[in-house]
Amino acid sequence: MSESASPSYAAAGTLRELWRFPVKSMGGEQLQESLIGSRGLHADRMWAVRDLELDAVTTARRLPGLLLCAARFETEPPPGVGPGDVAHVVVTLPDGTEIGSRDGARLGAALSELVDTRVSLVPLPPLHDKAAYRGVLASQKDLRKQFGLAEGEPLPDLSMFPVRKLAELAVYATPVGSFVDAYPVHVLTTSSLRAIAEHAGAAEVDVRRFRPNLLLDGAPDGLAEQAWVGGTLRVGAAELRAEIPTVRCTVPLREQAGGLPADPAVSKAVSRVGDRCLGVYAETTRPGVVRVGDPVLVAVPRFPGAVAASVGRVAERVKRGALRTGNRFLPR
Repeated sequence: MSESASPSYAAAGTLRELWRFPVKSMGGEQLQESLIGSRGLHADRMWAVRDLELDAVTTARRLPGLLLCAARFETEPPPGVGPGDVAHVVVTLPDGTEIGSRDGARLGAALSELVDTRVSLVPLPPLHDKAAYRGVLASQKDLRKQFGLAEGEPLPDLSMFPVRKLAELAVYATPVGSFVDAYPVHVLTTSSLRAIAEHAGAAEVDVRRFRPNLLLDGAPDGLAEQAWVGGTLRVGAAELRAEIPTVRCTVPLREQAGGLPADPAVSKAVSRVGDRCLGVYAETTRPGVVRVGDPVLVAVPRFPGAVAASVGRVAERVKRGALRTGNRFLPR
């Protein structure tokens, strides 16, 4: 007899915090409610920084100085904003100076001085302008720097990414139509933060280091959300599918806006506790409004055990082999 594939929902806590990031790689703003659509939170990551030397969108993984800035919208973005139609933002620099996106030349000059690289702030391009989303092929040296790896250490295991997603991110800096790293919504639990704090020797690990959209409270101890991968989350009127664990680079250990000092112990704890993963990426399966305090329900599908496990192991071995082969051909 096989188990039913129909999931059943169980309580998984409440929505404690809701975060939107107007500019990729900069500090964001807390919300009390938001629509979650196919692109994630309404108006999330509408702007990004473009490296003018590389002619590509860049991130704090390459230019960590961006984390010292924070961004907010001039006014609440109206419904319908998206690729090719964005709302203006105000960026707060580390010295407290505020410069709006309407003053692009001045803002670009200030950011260039901050990160010691010629950059500009750019809005989310239209969907048809795919060239504007193109990235730069990362070398092995780049990946080691971004993930804090010493020479000789193995590169990150990215086998949890679907092959189609890896192929897209090999060509584009971000998914076309968005400035997110990989998936529209990033979910984290307070139980995961507590688990990291215990191993980092800290009383508390600040959620801002990990930049989630949704912080959930009330889940069991440990990395609760890792068990939700492949399942469905209902938050308020929205429904999300948990896709993969969130692979962590060196961003959480960096000094960041809001008085967060550099703390290498945080990344070391993530490596020990979560094998470099913390939180989960999710896709929107049903748009809807979510509010702080909304209950969260989770359903993890149950599949025929032996068959699913066998097929999964074979598929995983094939993918890991392909990734290892691909890594050998990355420029050094």
